[in-house]
Amino acid sequence: MKKSIIVLLSCFTLALSVSALRAAELKDVVDTAVNAGSFKTLVAAVKAAGLVETLKGVGPFTVFAPTDEAFAKLPEGTVESLLKPENKDKLVAILTYHVVAGKVMAADVVKITEAKTVNGKSLTVKVDGGVMVDNAKVVKTDIACSNGVIHVIDAVVLPK
Repeated sequence: MKKSIIVLLSCFTLALSVSALRAAELKDVVDTAVNAGSFKTLVAAVKAAGLVETLKGVGPFTVFAPTDEAFAKLPEGTVESLLKPENKDKLVAILTYHVVAGKVMAADVVKITEAKTVNGKSLTVKVDGGVMVDNAKVVKTDIACSNGVIHVIDAVVLPK
């Protein structure tokens, strides 16, 4: 009996250690975006907007993250203009329109028709041969982060 308890406690300790290691491996949404390598423009915008510390916070956050290619679809000069200090408020409004409070996984996204963003406005969600948020197609889902989740989109969405 004593040997069974020791084996059981050892297994429990091992399970806790593995769980703690997995949690330690996950990075916050900012570091996850940086490490992905396909969100350089988004990361630069988050820095210019002063939102790094916020998005490294406890959360949880759901980020609909446009790729560098998505930002490249904007009219020429748009990104450069938004990154200027005098346009910080506009940049913050656009970036916070890509963030929903809470952890909304793909299985949850397909059940809703809109999602209120931290900017106060709502994204329209449509499911029809794929998931669309406003005019952006969700191309990758459920990228787990320590403080939320990232869903990759193919366009920058603008507040209405």
